[in-house]
Amino acid sequence: MGSIVESAKQDANGSLAEKKPTVVFVLGGPGCGKGTQCANIVEHFGYTHLSAGDLLRAEIKSGSENGTMIQNMIKEGKIVPSEVTIKLLQKAMEESGNDKFLIDGFPRNEENRAAFEEVTKIEPAFVLFFDCAEEEMERRLLSRNQGREDDNIETIRKRFKVFLESSLPVVEYYDSKGKVRKIDAARPIGEVFESVKAIVAPQNEKVKGYGRVLRLTECCSCT
Repeated sequence: MGSIVESAKQDANGSLAEKKPTVVFVLGGPGCGKGTQCANIVEHFGYTHLSAGDLLRAEIKSGSENGTMIQNMIKEGKIVPSEVTIKLLQKAMEESGNDKFLIDGFPRNEENRAAFEEVTKIEPAFVLFFDCAEEEMERRLLSRNQGREDDNIETIRKRFKVFLESSLPVVEYYDSKGKVRKIDAARPIGEVFESVKAIVAPQNEKVKGYGRVLRLTECCSCT
């Protein structure tokens, strides 16, 4: 495990943090609609959307040594080490060519959060928290027709419990630092996105402004 941590730190220290990327954590219970809203943010504001779960699944599918290790851990009911997920996130961020990222469904717990900041030396610009009543999320999950195996009432309720016990403390931590932007996700998709736009648009302008200043500085230094 130690070698994974050190390797992840070495990969991060020389590149990612120096680029000062804008990172937004996207959190919310299962069925809160964050996937739909992430797609809207990507389309309107040019962020790259990274789902920790999708990256783990893609790594397993690749058949790599790392993927086999992840698959075996999941089969044995073990939690995949934070550093493994973080390394996949880092790689995806570096390969994207972008400097604005939505990280969806991560950090799942306080240990994830602390490891991400320690390894990458990056803190999120803010956290988008999609707040939705459990009854509404349950209704949405049961009515959607994606055919996911985990969309049954018993599994759904277990997922709610895990979110409340593990992920909510992460939201509370960032809230204490003034970084949480809470959105009422029980409303229709369009209304929710209007709230999202009001939060993301000003940040997007800041990022653009930083880019303009950086380019100007670079030009001046060349003369």
